[in-house]
Amino acid sequence: MSKKDSKTEGPLPRMKEKEYQKALKPLHAELVALQDWVKSTGAKVIVVFEGRDTAGKGGVIKAITERVSPRVFRVVALPAPSEREKSQMYVQRYMTHFPGAGEIVIFDRSWYNRAGVERVMGFCTPEQTERFLEQTPLVERAMVDAGIILVKYWLDVTPEEQTRRLEGRINDPRKTWKLTDMDLKSYQHWYDYSKARDAMLEKTSTGWAPWYVADTEDKKRGRLNIITHLLNQIPYEPAVARDVKLPPRQRKPAKYTEPDCTSLHIPTPY
Repeated sequence: MSKKDSKTEGPLPRMKEKEYQKALKPLHAELVALQDWVKSTGAKVIVVFEGRDTAGKGGVIKAITERVSPRVFRVVALPAPSEREKSQMYVQRYMTHFPGAGEIVIFDRSWYNRAGVERVMGFCTPEQTERFLEQTPLVERAMVDAGIILVKYWLDVTPEEQTRRLEGRINDPRKTWKLTDMDLKSYQHWYDYSKARDAMLEKTSTGWAPWYVADTEDKKRGRLNIITHLLNQIPYEPAVARDVKLPPRQRKPAKYTEPDCTSLHIPTPY
């Protein structure tokens, strides 16, 4: 459900871009501080993003990572498993991407594919799903015991908003690449996905690795809320303004002449 405005008792209006950017700027500064803390302490962090198609996972991840180093914040979005990977222990191909010291790994979909799309679309058996739901809390306990900070988010939208976003992908040539055959097939199974989500949250939300549900009906508010919440889950040191002054620039050497590179310049139609 959308958050309510205490004055109007209705859903909040969609956030404007200017308001969003103003709120996002200090959060980006805190994410840089988080990055510095992770590097200096050797912390290991995993952030999992799950949700229905069009729930806004990619937009949240972009908002988190656009001002930080990709050497610290690493995004993992795995394709369908190969035949070799299908023969492995289910979580094995994900484990190879787990963080080392000083790294934050963000999973754009994760091992929870087995509890969602694989279950609903029949890519695994009911027995495999049940085994996954039973074993995953134990695996995640081992991850946390090994020093990994694990944060899991389920992004939530209404069926009406999902329809609006999918139609937007169909009608906008900038977004058609996002629309897959699986999106269209999944669209028909709203309540099958609801049941799968409910079972996943019930069986795999634990004291050591709880699920957090984020309302992303308004993408901008959802991103801000998630980043704020994520920062509160990790005991980093808040950002402190640095007193930095540029040193004097080298003087131009007496014998140096700027070359004419006009012929190398790209066209300037704008």
